Amino acid sequence: MKKVVLASAVSMALVGAVNANEHSGTYAFDKKGAHQFITFKISHLGYSWLYGRFNDFDGEFVYDAENPENSTVNVTIDTASVDSNHAERDKHLRSEDFLYVDEFPQATFKSKRVVLDEEGEADIIGDFTLRGVTKEVTLDAEMLGHGDDPWGGYRMGFEAETELRLTDFGIPMDLGKASETVEIIISVEGIRQ
Repeated sequence: MKKVVLASAVSMALVGAVNANEHSGTYAFDKKGAHQFITFKISHLGYSWLYGRFNDFDGEFVYDAENPENSTVNVTIDTASVDSNHAERDKHLRSEDFLYVDEFPQATFKSKRVVLDEEGEADIIGDFTLRGVTKEVTLDAEMLGHGDDPWGGYRMGFEAETELRLTDFGIPMDLGKASETVEIIISVEGIRQ
């Protein structure tokens, strides 16, 4: 009887380990299916919010289910794809006053470490490069879900947010005290490769 109980316990432990690992892997952002967004929000004079997004970016994440702290993420953003729903403003955002896309066509994020809290949410700490300036930033991330998709693949989704100080990245335009920082929200759905 003891052998049966022990064998059952070992079997359950092995099944648990398999289940924990079944969603580990490398996930490419679902760029083709357009299930990814990088949006931003910045105060306009302290009276309202200006919202925008980057229409063209790509990346991947590696998720380690047994040791989530070993997970990684890399993102590359086409800065010229900035879209604030106003052509003249977008032209200004692409200029030397802001993103300076002619000189710096890409922004990147490369994670260095992941720190989990007691609720299982994660701080993803990494290097963000914008306008040729690299600074360490922290993404406050949450897994939204994972599972099989209708096309025979396996997907996982995350949302993360952070706040950046414009002057930290050499953006020379002074928008006033209310607009010194910009909030960034990243929402991605990855397809396991």
